[in-house]
Amino acid sequence: MDILDLAFMQRALLAALLVGITAPAIGTYLVQRRQALMGDGLGHVALTGVGLGFLLNASPVWMATAVCIAGAVVMELIRWYGRTRGDIALAMLFYGGMAGGVMLMNLSDSGSSANLSSYLFGSIATVSEEDLVAICILAAFVILTTVGLRRQLFAICQDEEFARVTGLPVRMLNLLVAVTAAVTVTVAMRVVGLLLVSALMVIPVAASQQIARSFKATFALAVGIGVTVTLSGTATSYYADVPSGATIVLIAIGLFGVLTALATPLAKRRAGKAGKAATAAECTLDAPGERTAADDVKV
Repeated sequence: MDILDLAFMQRALLAALLVGITAPAIGTYLVQRRQALMGDGLGHVALTGVGLGFLLNASPVWMATAVCIAGAVVMELIRWYGRTRGDIALAMLFYGGMAGGVMLMNLSDSGSSANLSSYLFGSIATVSEEDLVAICILAAFVILTTVGLRRQLFAICQDEEFARVTGLPVRMLNLLVAVTAAVTVTVAMRVVGLLLVSALMVIPVAASQQIARSFKATFALAVGIGVTVTLSGTATSYYADVPSGATIVLIAIGLFGVLTALATPLAKRRAGKAGKAATAAECTLDAPGERTAADDVKV
């Protein structure tokens, strides 16, 4: 039977496609801001939302979204007004979110270790129609934000002071980046799991940076890599009967290694071309001077 003939694999592949787009899209900005590990902290906060969803018999995806957004807002507020640094706030969210999620999951009647494992490490084959609707809605928000506001978000990620001088609402945009990252975590948790979601935000971006020369190219290539690894990882997990989240991340790491190996000769070739161009430019500038000196001698 073909993989596309199965309803659960149709849902799985669509969810993987959306995650492959959204995770590297927001990850590009996080890497630019040196906040590559934000997804880890938010992923553990989202686990509290999952446990709360099981405890209240509500949708774990929507509950995780609400709790994760609240955690992102708190983290940004601590970074703005608190005396503690952002990494300390992230650590508190990291451990508190994990502990709260495990506790609430064990207190719920419908929660189990199997349910906990599926959210921690991903279980793409169990994506329901309700989960897919939530993923589509949340992914649309992430795509509209990261693409529609790309100039403003790039400005604050590159230089906050310059962005503030130009009149951009820096704090609101910083908050929007945090909220978008939180939404992306809940989009990806059914595909790669909460413990591995940060890898899908970072690795495609790091891989694209090996050969891309501009932010725009890095963004586009990172999304392309994300889609490639999520779809191929999902198909591989089906045929090989292995966990989808781990498969996707390992494929992404392998692709990063390949692009890193290709980057060195490519960089040497670019440097050689730049050197030749510089030499040609110097010869062009020197030539008129030499002719003038010869003319002077003749005179």
